[in-house]
Amino acid sequence: MSDPIQAPAPQAVVVDGYVPVIDLGLDRPSRPEQRASVVRAVAQACETSGFFVVTGHGVPQRMIDRLHGAARTFFAGPQHVKERVAASPLEPLQHGYSAYGGLEMYCASRLGESEEAQDTRVLVSRNQWPDQPRFREAFLDYYEAVSQLSLKVMGLMASSLGMPADWFDDKFDRHMTPLGINYYPALAEPPPPGALRNEEHTDFGTVTVLHQDDGPGGLQVLDQEGGWLDVPPIPGTFVINLGRLMTMWTNDRWPSTVHRVVMPRPDQIHRDRVSVAFFFQPNSEALIECVPSCADEDSPPRHPGVRSGDYFTARSRRAFVRRSMLLKTQQNGTP
Repeated sequence: MSDPIQAPAPQAVVVDGYVPVIDLGLDRPSRPEQRASVVRAVAQACETSGFFVVTGHGVPQRMIDRLHGAARTFFAGPQHVKERVAASPLEPLQHGYSAYGGLEMYCASRLGESEEAQDTRVLVSRNQWPDQPRFREAFLDYYEAVSQLSLKVMGLMASSLGMPADWFDDKFDRHMTPLGINYYPALAEPPPPGALRNEEHTDFGTVTVLHQDDGPGGLQVLDQEGGWLDVPPIPGTFVINLGRLMTMWTNDRWPSTVHRVVMPRPDQIHRDRVSVAFFFQPNSEALIECVPSCADEDSPPRHPGVRSGDYFTARSRRAFVRRSMLLKTQQNGTP
């Protein structure tokens, strides 16, 4: 009797390129060789663009749809209702609602639900939930699912760096991750040339897990030749990109790539856009210093160790000041 024919392991890379599409295979049982293929694909993406799109992530589509629906209901509501949960400008995690120019945001976090919200070294407020049925439930269900996805991605990244798969686990068991919902309203008239929905920037956490709807005017990344590449929304996927802390952790081996959000074409300005960004941030007390496999005698650590909470608070406040100055400039009509 002949041996049964074994089906070949699926390829990890579904679509190759500067921002590849990688099938993580987390939605089904996998074999060691399949995980090894995913680890290689993640390593390649992290070493080149610092951006990749994932399928097979295991987050139920109904959970994603429910949060997007709740978000649209909230942002479509009266302005005075949104202002009831306005974020404090003094609070690094920006819990609640805020608006900067043509962008509206709502943010909450795990810490905002816990006693740690009283720790003024980290933040000074609890989450502010809209008086809207099932909003909090939809938000927290999504938050937990993407937390688990992010931990699994960190395991793949640890393996990509030649470290044990659980090397990052104790750095994130009390993580301080903000989850932000971005709302870009429809425009009344075409934007001026060169205008952006979100300025050019890099993220300053570890990894960002982004879900974007099919609204026009989307994400672009800066490639190695200085050109801008679209990262179009693909149904059922998340976009993952590296933040500055991961660049520091890897001794500059992995880049934190510049990206932006562009305006819609003139024939699409009547449509709005929603994106949801999970900025995976280590425990407040976690020390960010070079991963052992990323340094040797010829390449010693390039960055001094920094406490995650201190770094995050400083960068968050700096970003708030920058956004406030940008808004003031827009309001005054000055260049």
